[in-house]
Amino acid sequence: MTVADFTRLGIADVVGLIRTGQLSPVELVQSCLDRIESLNPTLNTYLTVMADAALAAAKAAEQAVTAGDAVGPLHGVPVALKDNCEVAGVRLTGGTPFLRDNVATADAEIVSRLRQAGAIILGKLNMHEWAIGGTTRNPHYGPCHNPWDPTRIPGGSSGGSGAAVAADMALVTVGTDTGGSVRIPAALNGVCGLRPTMGRISNRGVIPVSWTFDTVGPLARRAEDIAHVLQVLAGYDPHDLTSIDQPVGDYLTGLNDGVKDWRVGVLGGHFQTEPQPAVVTLIKQAAHVFEELGAHVEEVELVDAEETIERASEMLLADAAAFHQARLAERAEGFGLDVRTRLQTGAQVSGSQYALARQKQRRWQRQLKQTFERHDLLLAPTCGIPAPLIEESEGVQTTRLLTRFTYPFSLAQVPVLSVPCGFTQGSLPVGMQLIAPAWAEAVILRAAQAYQQATDWHLRRVE
Repeated sequence: MTVADFTRLGIADVVGLIRTGQLSPVELVQSCLDRIESLNPTLNTYLTVMADAALAAAKAAEQAVTAGDAVGPLHGVPVALKDNCEVAGVRLTGGTPFLRDNVATADAEIVSRLRQAGAIILGKLNMHEWAIGGTTRNPHYGPCHNPWDPTRIPGGSSGGSGAAVAADMALVTVGTDTGGSVRIPAALNGVCGLRPTMGRISNRGVIPVSWTFDTVGPLARRAEDIAHVLQVLAGYDPHDLTSIDQPVGDYLTGLNDGVKDWRVGVLGGHFQTEPQPAVVTLIKQAAHVFEELGAHVEEVELVDAEETIERASEMLLADAAAFHQARLAERAEGFGLDVRTRLQTGAQVSGSQYALARQKQRRWQRQLKQTFERHDLLLAPTCGIPAPLIEESEGVQTTRLLTRFTYPFSLAQVPVLSVPCGFTQGSLPVGMQLIAPAWAEAVILRAAQAYQQATDWHLRRVE
C-alpha cells in the first residue's frame, strides 16, 4: 500500500490496522518520508523533517503493539506541525529570520497530547512569516506551493499544513487560526480545517499572533479524522491564559447521526455578492445536499456582517503589534515588507479604536447567538476565490481578499470547519465554512460527516 492508500482509509481504519498488526507504523511513516523527499523540493512544504526521530518513534509504536501494550487513539498516526509550535530539541523558526537558529526546549501542550495519544511527529511545516498573512509566500524560507497547481499559493498562514495533507505528505497536520489561517489553506488545498471555539485547545508553546483570537486547529481530509484529533487536543490547560475551563464534548459518538430536520442557514449579503459566481454556485449546491439529507435550508442575512471585518482586523493587528513592539522598534527591517506593513498598521490602532471594536465584537456575538436560536448551522464560503498565482499574491492585498469571509467568525470566537465543496477553473478546490455556536464543535463535525458521506470532494487527489 502507498501513503495515498493509507490516507484513503482515514485515522480510525489506520489505527485499527496498526493495532491488529496488519499495518506497520514503520512502513506508514517511511511512506510519508518518501513522499516528502519526492515532493518537498517542488512544494517547499516542510521546513524541518524529523526523519530519524519519526522512524524511531514508529519502531517503538510497532514494538508496543507486538508486546500487547495499551495504545492510544492516534497510535502510529503520522502528524506534521506548523513551524510556530514548539517541539523539544527541534528548530522553531516561526517562518522568520529572527528565529532562524532557535531550538525549542520543551514540547508545546498540543505536542505533548499528540505524543501521549501515540501520534508520530514527522516535522515542521512552512508558514507565512510570524503567522501574519494569508499567502505563505515566505520571503525568508521560500514560498510554499499549492499541490493542485504549484504556480499558486496554498493560502496561509498555515499554508504548509494545508499543502501537506493535500499532497499526502502527512495524514494529519496542525495549524493555527487567528483570522482564517487554518480555514483558508484548507479551502485552497481541498481538505478539512477546524477553527475551534476560542479557548478549546491550549495555545501554550505556540508563538502568538493575537491573544484575543489565536486558536490551534487540525487539518485532515475527513471530518471524522478532525474529530479524532480534536478529541485528543481539546481540554483545559491551567497554564495557558487563553484556555477556558469548559467540559470537553464527545466528538465521535453521534458523528454519523445525520442532519435530518436540522435548520440550516445559508448566509446572504456580502457572502454571496462578493465571491466569484462559480464559488456561490458551489455553496448553493452544497446547501442542496443538506436539503437532500433532510435539513431545512433557508437564506439568512446577518446585519452588519461586512462591518465586522475591519473591526477584527483592528483588534488582531493591534495585538500583533503589541507582541512585536520591541522588534518593530529595534529591527523593523528584519520583517518581510507585508508583515512589517501590517504590524505598523496595528501599532496605529488607538485605545479608543480598540475599545469600539471590542464593543462591536460583543454586539456581533450577541447577534450570532440569537441567530443560532433559530438555526442549528450556518453555511458560507471560506474564500471568494480559488488559490491565486504566487507571482500575483502581494501579502497585504491578497490576505485582505482571502479573509473577507473568515474574519467575521474569528471576531465571534465560534467554531468553524472548512470542508471541500467542489472545484473551479478545472482543478482548483473551493471550501465551505460550517459555523456553529460556541463549544458546538460536535455539531459542525456531525454536519460535515453527513455532507462527506454524500459527496466525495474530500477524496479527490492531485493527479
